[in-house]
Amino acid sequence: MKINIKKKLKSAGSTIKGMGSIDKKSLKNGSYSMGITAIVIAVLVVINLIVGQIPEKYTQVDVSTQKLYTISDTTVKYLKDMNTDVTIYHIVQSGKEDSVLEKMLIRYEEESKHIKVEKKDPVLYPNFTSQYTSDDVADNSLIVVAGEKSKVISYSDLYETEMDYTTYQTNTTGFDGEGQIDSAISYVTSENLPVIYTLEGHEELELNSSLTDSLQKANYDVQSLNLLTQDAVPEDTGCLLIAAPQKDLSEEEAQKIITYMEAGGKVMIFTEYTGTDMPNLKSVLENYGVTTGDGVIMEGDTGHYIMQRPYYIVPTIDSSDITSDIKSNNRYVLAPISQPVKTLSDYRDTLQISSLLSTSDEAYIKTDVQNMTTYEKEDSDEEGSFQVGVSVTEQVDDDNTTQLVCFGCASLLDEATDQQVSGGNTDLVLAALSWMCENDAPVIDVTSKSLTMSYLTVPQFDAAYWSIIVCGVIPVAFLLIGTVIWFKRRKQ
Repeated sequence: MKINIKKKLKSAGSTIKGMGSIDKKSLKNGSYSMGITAIVIAVLVVINLIVGQIPEKYTQVDVSTQKLYTISDTTVKYLKDMNTDVTIYHIVQSGKEDSVLEKMLIRYEEESKHIKVEKKDPVLYPNFTSQYTSDDVADNSLIVVAGEKSKVISYSDLYETEMDYTTYQTNTTGFDGEGQIDSAISYVTSENLPVIYTLEGHEELELNSSLTDSLQKANYDVQSLNLLTQDAVPEDTGCLLIAAPQKDLSEEEAQKIITYMEAGGKVMIFTEYTGTDMPNLKSVLENYGVTTGDGVIMEGDTGHYIMQRPYYIVPTIDSSDITSDIKSNNRYVLAPISQPVKTLSDYRDTLQISSLLSTSDEAYIKTDVQNMTTYEKEDSDEEGSFQVGVSVTEQVDDDNTTQLVCFGCASLLDEATDQQVSGGNTDLVLAALSWMCENDAPVIDVTSKSLTMSYLTVPQFDAAYWSIIVCGVIPVAFLLIGTVIWFKRRKQ
């Protein structure tokens, strides 16, 4: 058997040549694929780097019911207008961060170039907080600093709690991180803070803790004042607050207050029905064109009271600079056991008197409250629309204006009453103080984010109306529809 070596070599050469051609083609295709892959990876890396630089507010959606991780438009606007550098120190051990607080701090830093957030681990920096406070600082507390001024926000102040007396356990009811941080920033970036003096010595009501906390949050310095031991109302007074005295002022005290007001002073007075005449307190009011009427207001319009109690008045909120925000937001105010605040028939024309709260035209006054036998209107009862709150202004000179706010309802200061209208009473008090006080620290009205149910205030008329609809009209409608369907089916 002969083997043709030349033919075999030629065939093998052709095969090798074909394999070389295939390898070059495969190599070309493989290089192309690797190039495309490298480009795609490079593009993805660049995109990832770009996305990493986009603020979290654009890349993460706050799906929490209470919007815990979102700051309000009010805060955003305030931060945009800032021109002072502020550092927020987050005091927390590594691994113990509050996630809600941490995300909120990121939002603050993103919204203003003047806000800087730094985390300080007390284990690594044990003496850091001693620069700003001698108190112990708990994990997740904040220290807000601007220049030489600083304010510590305790972690316990960021969350609102209340005691459940059925289980004797403390429940978390709200998150006030945004409000507390705004307040601290406002405090450290402002120079002068107003002082509110509360008059004492006449069994005045003590301001409830909720209102006191709100005043401190709004950066008011609240101090007590005894005019028996003072020659005059202090010059640094932003506002003098008289909270429903049970005993009358002395003539000297009343005159000191009038002297203060005639120089452009600011006074807020709450009165309460006591059955005792208070001529000296009334003299302060009468000097500015108003006085309190005797007795307690009853509402005859079911749309203006709650709980089937005509003295639990839901007054009309009248238009004014003080009430504009409350009125526009459709808030309620609850004023139980109110005295009428009456405008005198004769007062000097330099006074400008405006109604803040008023009743319906069907209201009436019970004067002999202690011997009252019925809530119903009697022939001897004065009827009409009555003022529950008024404001008075008088221009003293180019630089000074006297301002007076008077409410005939001490219950506006009651915490339980305030809760029934979801803080509407406190908001009214704060609005009146903001109107009177010159405050370099802007009041940023940001309410805490509730983690529980909020109260729904339903006037008596509305409650009766919906009771009829739900318990009467709807069941009858279903009964009629069912009867019609039954008859139709029976005929078929």
